Amino acid sequence: MSESEQQTRQAIKVRQVTQAHSNWSEQERGEEGKFSYQLILDNGAEEYVIRPVTEDAKVIRKLLSKSGYVSFDTERGVLIARDLPLGGSRALVE
Repeated sequence: MSESEQQTRQAIKVRQVTQAHSNWSEQERGEEGKFSYQLILDNGAEEYVIRPVTEDAKVIRKLLSKSGYVSFDTERGVLIARDLPLGGSRALVE
C-alpha cells in the first residue's frame, strides 16, 4: 500500500457498517458468556470488534437490524444509527 493510501485510510474516522457478525462465547460452565460483534466497515476496508455487555448487545442488535444506515466512528468507538423508525411495530423500545 502506498504512503498516500495509508494516510487516507488513517484520515477516515467514520465508516459505514456494511456487515456485522455476532458471537457469543462461554466463559465458565454455568456462568454468563460474553458477546462480541465484528463490524465490517466499508465493504472490508476495515474491521472493528466491539464487546458489549449483554444488555447493550440487545440494543446494538436492534440498532443494526432496524436502522436504514449504520456507521462507526473508529476514533471514538461510537456506533451511529440513522433512519430509525419512530414508532409502530418497528420501534426500538418495546
